[in-house]
Amino acid sequence: MTAITDRTIAGMSTSRLAQIDRHFADRYIETGKISGALTLVARHGEIAHFSPLGQMDAERNKPTREDTVYRIYSMSKPITSVALLTLYEQGKFQLDDPVHKFIPEWENLGVWVSGAYPNFLTKRPERPMSVRDLLSHQSGFTYGFMHNNSIDAAYRELSVVNDAEVGLSSDTLAQSARKLADLPLLFSPGTRWNYSISTDMCGYLVEVLSGKRFDDYLRESVLEPLGMKETSFYVPDERLDRFAACYAPSPDGGRDLQDDPETSYYRKPPTMLSGGGGLTSTATDYFRFAQMLCNRGTLDGERILSRKTVELMTRNHLPGAVDLTAVAPPGQFSEVGYSGVGFGLGVSVINDLARAQISGSEGQFAWGGAASTAFWVDPVEEVVVVFMTQLLPSSQYPFRRELQTLVNSAIVD
Repeated sequence: MTAITDRTIAGMSTSRLAQIDRHFADRYIETGKISGALTLVARHGEIAHFSPLGQMDAERNKPTREDTVYRIYSMSKPITSVALLTLYEQGKFQLDDPVHKFIPEWENLGVWVSGAYPNFLTKRPERPMSVRDLLSHQSGFTYGFMHNNSIDAAYRELSVVNDAEVGLSSDTLAQSARKLADLPLLFSPGTRWNYSISTDMCGYLVEVLSGKRFDDYLRESVLEPLGMKETSFYVPDERLDRFAACYAPSPDGGRDLQDDPETSYYRKPPTMLSGGGGLTSTATDYFRFAQMLCNRGTLDGERILSRKTVELMTRNHLPGAVDLTAVAPPGQFSEVGYSGVGFGLGVSVINDLARAQISGSEGQFAWGGAASTAFWVDPVEEVVVVFMTQLLPSSQYPFRRELQTLVNSAIVD
């Protein structure tokens, strides 16, 4: 047996980083749970580990590539939040501004008391919804796929943002916003946290404040300055050969094809520009975005946000700086664990490592996507991680916690 020579890149052990590949290959790929994965680990701005594993499309026998295109679903949310915050830096709004200042249809939003669509009984909220409530999922909105109450049932009936479990409505953002004007909130804004279409409505707020279509403003303010040339709301013909298949767990512990890349609804430009879950991207594109945040707003001479705005974005904005266990509905779907974790303006934030029961740093921020993709930034260690695979739902296996343990065990300086 040939010994593996260990060396250090950016203070990380290459032999320990290689354990990432062995772990995902042995536990998930060779057992058929996922077809492939791609992990990028960087520290101090230097890529220390970038490894494609398995196949991006098992049906066509295509190996995973470094430039594979993935559905990133809710990893779209931090990008959308940054786009909105660029308008904050232009003085277009303050975080405590009521949203109805910009979306007048929402001025009389009520809070649900009882009833089902269209016969709701409501009460007045304790205060109007603020822009910060939208950015931090404290708005009172929900998701239609939650299947928890009569409000999300109304979202499904009216196709508010989503048309199916992971499909998108044929409405525009403005049309969904108008539908929401006739529906109650789940709770009074600022009193609870609930994973929701809030970030999609941040995308609509970008349109209102900028006077441009959301995709145009996003491209001009974030994607093009960062050189994110392969991040978009659909996959054009020239990228089809690199577009991964998406899978779902099968009853026997394996996987079934969930979305064929050649017939995917991501193949055409959508009407619904979902800043909450509609983007496709590559690991290298998303790394550029995450590294910009790690660099406190700048990358390769392009400044997207100021250092102070990134600091504001990545603080815990939950009331009293509590963690999510205090304000989030127990057992409800989210892309993050609740213990020891707060929430900022578009990202989760670790505020207590012992409660979170994971190695890392307090102040580490992150988010993930429904097809099990994930990223995080550890600003203390200057570590950036992007993990790509395609398995719905993201709650099926503990990829993210396992990966975080493996990455942090490789820090040796």
